[in-house]
Amino acid sequence: MAATQQLPMQSRTGRVNQRYGAQGERLVAGVVPLSADNHYVLLIQSTKRNGWVLPKGGWETDEATAQDAAKREAWEEAGIICKISYDLGLIGERRKADQLTTQAPKASYHFFQAVVERQEAQWPEMHKRSRQWFNYTQARQALAERPELLAALEKCTMQR
Repeated sequence: MAATQQLPMQSRTGRVNQRYGAQGERLVAGVVPLSADNHYVLLIQSTKRNGWVLPKGGWETDEATAQDAAKREAWEEAGIICKISYDLGLIGERRKADQLTTQAPKASYHFFQAVVERQEAQWPEMHKRSRQWFNYTQARQALAERPELLAALEKCTMQR
């Protein structure tokens, strides 16, 4: 997103424009947002349960690439403007069957490593999420219950 472009202050909701894969899985895009020095990752609070997650969400039909969706999600959920630096690839569903629900169906995740260029004071989901910087060890502990997110963290090049 260009610096002069006005960023939307409302998150997208619903799944009417959601993309799905060949097996009916929801296509999700996200970022592993790193500090410029590669020593910290920015995590956000989950809205569904206690704990921390990476910014991610559905890749929608009006978005040309998964990168576009990942950068939009980073803005909506974490209030960050970031530059994609590395494609971390696809991560298949790793949650257990009892963790899948109609609100959180089977998904295929496409994660990108990104450098946080700006953190805005106000963003669309600021009233339901906080954000916090973690070192690698802290982030591993925080994401321990989310194997798909842990896999994305482990693929990134952040300082261990």
